[in-house]
Amino acid sequence: MHMSNWIRQIHRWLAITFTLAVLANFAVMGREQLAFWVGSLTLIPLFLLLFTGLYMFVLPYATKWRSQRLARE
Repeated sequence: MHMSNWIRQIHRWLAITFTLAVLANFAVMGREQLAFWVGSLTLIPLFLLLFTGLYMFVLPYATKWRSQRLARE
C-alpha cells in the first residue's frame, strides 16, 4: 500500500475516534473535573486529523509540482 493510502486510512480511523471522544465529552458534561479530562483527550485526535488532513490537501499540488519539475529535466 502507498503512503497516501495509509494516511487516508489513519485519517478515517482518527475521525471515528474523534467522533467518539466528542460524544463521550457530551455524556460527561455535567461533571466538571471529568469533563475537562475528556475534553482534553479530544484534542489528540483533532491535532492528528489536522496533520493528516493537511497532508491530503497538499498531496495533489505536490504531485503536480513534482511532475512539472521532472518534465523540465
